[in-house]
Amino acid sequence: MHGSLATNAGLLQAVRDGAKGRAEVAVCVPYPYLAQAQAALTGSSVGWGAQDVSEHAQGAWTGEVSGAMLADFACRYALVGHSERRSFFGDTDAVVAAKFGAALKAGLIPVLCVGESLAEREAGITGEVVTRQIDAVIEANGIEAFARAVVAYEPVWAIGTGRTASPEQAQEVHAQIRARFARDSKDVAAGLRILYGGSVKANNAAELFGQADIDGGLIGGASLVAADFLAICAAA
Repeated sequence: MHGSLATNAGLLQAVRDGAKGRAEVAVCVPYPYLAQAQAALTGSSVGWGAQDVSEHAQGAWTGEVSGAMLADFACRYALVGHSERRSFFGDTDAVVAAKFGAALKAGLIPVLCVGESLAEREAGITGEVVTRQIDAVIEANGIEAFARAVVAYEPVWAIGTGRTASPEQAQEVHAQIRARFARDSKDVAAGLRILYGGSVKANNAAELFGQADIDGGLIGGASLVAADFLAICAAA
């Protein structure tokens, strides 16, 4: 929960001007700033999206924002299942699966976030946790839905802590994720973009993105500084 109209203006302009490489670049902004992002980025190579989406299409759900509302602002993406939504706002696997489906129905590309806590990693159940989170979405939406989706692996213990999974640790989980999809569809698995999110910075991005199954990054704090974010984009 960052930003203001004033600070966003400079950041969005800098990203628009600086994102010149081959990497696909998008920013997911808080709901109140969607119109600003649309105005600033229309006609550029940079896409935009939202940080969450309601599982409900319409109705008496005060405070919720539907996929159709996001589409009105020409959003391309919506994050679903971010670790903070799961941890602090009680988004269960079933709720995340419903939000994923709602995003698809609205013509958005859902970015499904999965990942384990420190306790789960230390217990050696990272693969089990991530597979469970993915399975819930596949069961509700079908494997072919992921031909129009993105997956982001974000180890909860590495978000905002300064700790980062080593490239080898990240690659191991990314490979497990791709293998899980390959069980149901080799074509979907091969085409699936799997991003890494967990204290990605300019000085570690290239090594992380150089791993076989890491296709890019879901950038948090470093995206608030244009130079840092653009350096990560260049690494991609």
